Amino acid sequence: MAKQYISNKDESVRMFKSDILDFFTRIHYLVPVAIYLPVIILCFYLSVHSFDLTFLRIILLVALGIFIWTLAEYLLHRFIFHYQPTSEFGKKIHFIMHGVHHDYPSDSKRLVFVPSLSIPLALFFYGLFYFILGNHLVYPFFAGFLIGYLVYDETHYALHHFNFKNKFWLNLKHHHMIHHYKDSEHGFGVSSKMWDYVFRTTFKKDSGE
Repeated sequence: MAKQYISNKDESVRMFKSDILDFFTRIHYLVPVAIYLPVIILCFYLSVHSFDLTFLRIILLVALGIFIWTLAEYLLHRFIFHYQPTSEFGKKIHFIMHGVHHDYPSDSKRLVFVPSLSIPLALFFYGLFYFILGNHLVYPFFAGFLIGYLVYDETHYALHHFNFKNKFWLNLKHHHMIHHYKDSEHGFGVSSKMWDYVFRTTFKKDSGE
């Protein structure tokens, strides 16, 4: 099978000629935690102190938010990040968003969402959930959604750079490595393989899984 990456070293390529613009395309893997953990705490605070939601309702909404994130993760990865545009401008945007990660899968500074992408997406999803759930239910649900996102981002980094011994994590890492090095048209789940089974995008038998 043809090689599906340029370099497997912890290196990458410049996105922009400008040093400032290129700097903002690289990010430490803990930056999303620093940005979104305070938002999650605020959502929990508002859920308890401003809307007096019961503990059970909060837990159920958080769990639902995490579950919906797993679906959003799959759909974004499959249909947005792996969409193949035909225009030159579209190809550049695709490369910036996800193509560079497949060319340089071990680049430690391009494994989690940069704030310039994650913050607009977070605001979009918050607005959507606010419209659907209303003011008093959106906060625990959105907290769960953001927890799911952070688990995804940190899991993605770990799958590329941590040496696991636990069977669960080894299995998840193996799944993601097949996506990178053998079959990028299947295996879109990162933090969970569930939706690959639901939508029948699991790897073919000859892929190694």
